[in-house]
Amino acid sequence: MVEHRGQKRISSGSHTGTNPTPRPRKEILAKHPEIKALMKPDYNLIWVVVLMVLAQLTAFYLVKDLDWKWVVFWAYVFGSCISHSMTLAIHEISHNSAFGNSKAMWNRWFGIFANLPLGLPYSISFKRYHMDHHRYLGGDGIDVDIPTNFEGWFFCTPFRKFMWIVLQPFFYAIRPLCINPKPITRLEVINLLAQLSFDVVIYYLWGVKSIFYMLAGSVLGLGLHPISGHFIAEHYMFLKGHETYSYYGPLNLLTFNVGYHNEHHDFPNIPGKSLPLVKKIAAEYYDNLPQYNSWIKVLYDFVMDDTISPYSRMKRQLKGEVKQE
Repeated sequence: MVEHRGQKRISSGSHTGTNPTPRPRKEILAKHPEIKALMKPDYNLIWVVVLMVLAQLTAFYLVKDLDWKWVVFWAYVFGSCISHSMTLAIHEISHNSAFGNSKAMWNRWFGIFANLPLGLPYSISFKRYHMDHHRYLGGDGIDVDIPTNFEGWFFCTPFRKFMWIVLQPFFYAIRPLCINPKPITRLEVINLLAQLSFDVVIYYLWGVKSIFYMLAGSVLGLGLHPISGHFIAEHYMFLKGHETYSYYGPLNLLTFNVGYHNEHHDFPNIPGKSLPLVKKIAAEYYDNLPQYNSWIKVLYDFVMDDTISPYSRMKRQLKGEVKQE
């Protein structure tokens, strides 16, 4: 639930406005200059990602001879957690957190590597669209994190919202093509070819059950799954006037601290590992903001609360020149 005294729920609906007014970053840095020391790569991320890839490769091997019911079971119980966690590792890599801004291409290649156990090409395209999300949060026709008008219109009852959560990975894949299609880049082609080659090798070595486990884990992990609560928790307006929320619960341990979302949008060049320190150092800027303690509760409230829907997002008509990734 959202914890904040003196606030009321808002009714669902789309919103327009000018560019958002962020927390005073310059003021925070002037008051707490030690935060600048946190703006550096997290080299531990490299080894964590390598271990996650190896864990999934081991799982691909172990499920190849299991009964189908156990393949499905382990795809949801284990594979989905690793897959969703890997997408958030790719999120970290998209911000150059693995090798730093001076080695941007190293991060792109490493993102393609981290992408392999997901089964579908994701890393390079995600980076392009995610940078737009940070520059133009809620920008109409730019930020593809904003649901389409169809999503807001159709998924408006508890059952339909439940199905929307289940189908989230499909909407995240299709939405960019509807809202803001971009020309395909060379790196995206490389990402696709690398992924297809990896999938073919896995199928050749261990068969269809390993491929199913890989793809099912990705789809299930990004759909009806406790970790998927962060998709809704981050920017859906459960409280009027607050469009970005943080979550400080235990699932941050599996998600590279993506729950520290106000802190992340304020300082996107600080790796997730250090975001708890940002909150601790600048506590006066974050402690009194609305916050979540359960992503599962977020999912439940989204489905059951008639005042919340995919329309419950801030949407802005952008002014001036727009420079996309």
